[in-house]
Amino acid sequence: MNKEKTGSTQGADGTASQLIDARIKELGDWRGETLARVRALIMQADPEVVEEWKWRGVPVWSHGGIICTGETYKQVVKMTFAKGAALEDPSGLFNSSLEGNTRRAIDLHEGERIDEQALTALVRAAVALNTSARAARTRSAG
Repeated sequence: MNKEKTGSTQGADGTASQLIDARIKELGDWRGETLARVRALIMQADPEVVEEWKWRGVPVWSHGGIICTGETYKQVVKMTFAKGAALEDPSGLFNSSLEGNTRRAIDLHEGERIDEQALTALVRAAVALNTSARAARTRSAG
């Protein structure tokens, strides 16, 4: 279920999951609640997701590559999808980082409702993209 890699996924203070737990608790406000809800949705959407802790304190969820990050700022919780530009977004969740060729992000503000069904579909699409790209690389290398 909540598998973890070693190396970059661990900090001096514990595993990635423990560090994410600590971040949520440390925030102690709507941002922590939002990050916890997003995390739960990601884990429900993909039970094989790997939680990582990278770049000096950014929660990262991966499966066959990075799915998305969960950055917290004063006014926003930002979910950045590593390959978001390649994903269908029929519900229009992406509302940030729209100008790039690779990433797309969802900025969640205090009091906003998360479209859980659309977010779950987006996470599953990101996993499918990552795993299909990995399978294609494996076939071409073999």
